[in-house]
Amino acid sequence: MLDDQQPYLLARLERLNAIGIALSAERDNKRLLEMILLGAQEITNADAGTLYTITQDKQLKFEMMRNKTLDMFLGGTTGKDIPFSPLSLYLEDGSPNLTTVAAYATLNNKTVNIANAYEVGNFDFSGTRKYDLKTGYHSQSFLTIPMKDHESKVIGVLQLINATDANTGAIVPFSIANQRLVESLASQAAVAMTNHYLIEGLKSLFEAFIELIADAIDQKSPYTGGHCRRVPELTMMLTQALIDAKTGPFKDFTLNENEFYELKVASWLHDCGKVTTPEAIMDKPTKLSSIFDRIQLIDQRFELLKQQAECAMLKEQVEMLKAGGLNQEKLNQQQSKLDAFNLYCDEANTFLRQANIGSESMTANDLQRIQDIGNMEIIDALGNKVPFLSEDEAYNLSIKRGTLTAEERQVINNHIVVTISMLESLPYPQSLARVPEYACGHHEHMDGSGYPKGLKREEMSIPARVMGIADVFEALTSKDRPYKKAKTLSESLSILGKMKVDQHIDPDLFDVFIRDKIYLKYAQEFLEPEQIDQVDLNNIPGYQP
Repeated sequence: MLDDQQPYLLARLERLNAIGIALSAERDNKRLLEMILLGAQEITNADAGTLYTITQDKQLKFEMMRNKTLDMFLGGTTGKDIPFSPLSLYLEDGSPNLTTVAAYATLNNKTVNIANAYEVGNFDFSGTRKYDLKTGYHSQSFLTIPMKDHESKVIGVLQLINATDANTGAIVPFSIANQRLVESLASQAAVAMTNHYLIEGLKSLFEAFIELIADAIDQKSPYTGGHCRRVPELTMMLTQALIDAKTGPFKDFTLNENEFYELKVASWLHDCGKVTTPEAIMDKPTKLSSIFDRIQLIDQRFELLKQQAECAMLKEQVEMLKAGGLNQEKLNQQQSKLDAFNLYCDEANTFLRQANIGSESMTANDLQRIQDIGNMEIIDALGNKVPFLSEDEAYNLSIKRGTLTAEERQVINNHIVVTISMLESLPYPQSLARVPEYACGHHEHMDGSGYPKGLKREEMSIPARVMGIADVFEALTSKDRPYKKAKTLSESLSILGKMKVDQHIDPDLFDVFIRDKIYLKYAQEFLEPEQIDQVDLNNIPGYQP
């Protein structure tokens, strides 16, 4: 008789081994739980089953239910909720709930094998009987097995109902052999579940750390913290458009789930080096800003200069009185000269205040005017004549575009070098090995004129080039920069188009960005209504509708 059972037992052992291998490879939690329950039912030929997990508040949560006779499948990947409340492991008075078989098995870390639930007096099956009465089902044999992790901690419960004879279909007790097989499966399943929770926990910790870096930059600079959060969104939008492309240069481009996640991580970390950038430079709102905006000193200096000019005129008039009297014509000339000088000072002050903002490009005439104003003389506290503007003030006001000097711009640009150093020092798993390459190429240009490595288009991966467009477009449309107004869609796309023509951004990616209206999708989610103006595709440089 034993020899007759050997092929059957061998087949079940082989199936158990196959299920165990599949469990170790599964990464989706719902499919993992489903695989555990279905595998246990298959091995024992059980008609029904339930899988519970233990919650932090000490309850057994229904994760999966399956009943072949009733054609019922709830939880897991079905999308159908289980309409039952969790089972409490402890009663209201704090005592252990030992009358519910699943709770008993959990609390005692012990398998419970019941041949007939209707003949058992030490467990409460009233709920089961009500369910049977309502559905017409007959719950008879039960096998309840705690699922223990590598530390023998119970993390879930597997309960099988109604073992059936493979030949007759009759309900029979769960055999000791079947019990041992399911206990082995439960042990493997618990390890798989623990590994899954561990991986998910580490992944959550890693993502939280990434967001912590973005928050640190946000706290350091409210003008770029939003950038760190918006660039990933735009990167994912454009990347998904490439994946969905059915024609064109990206029709064969694809990223699997892990590769897509790898790019997402890179986009979150693309500016992490800015944690070392001095905020006085990163947030410099005007050309003369340091601890405060030094334009205020220049305002006061103009007033002092006008007062000094008036004093000089009054001194001349005193000397005229001493010399024999005032000449009305001379007085009128002096007053006209003073009025003209005051007007010049006011106009010069207005010009310097505008130049200090740094939002427009400075022309050669603008730069010469700054030098001319700076060369005016003012009397200092010691009575010496000194230039109206210091060398540093004249140098900063002569910045051609933006608010940063060449030296300050180099400090800002160095953030990508720091980012590279930070990211390349991390021990990535194989699935995240390309994070540094993706994250650190967003300032490179397709013609090799970018930084820090001067890479050309063919030397960069598609995801790295995607991040270049996302970084630029977010910066153009950002409304929280202190040194410029947020640009409209048409203005931003015009600048982006010029960058395509100048070979700064990938031309094919730019075309997808426009054609698939990624810019509009992003705008509707992140831009102010007044920024979303009408875009005429015919007016975008480098784009052929």
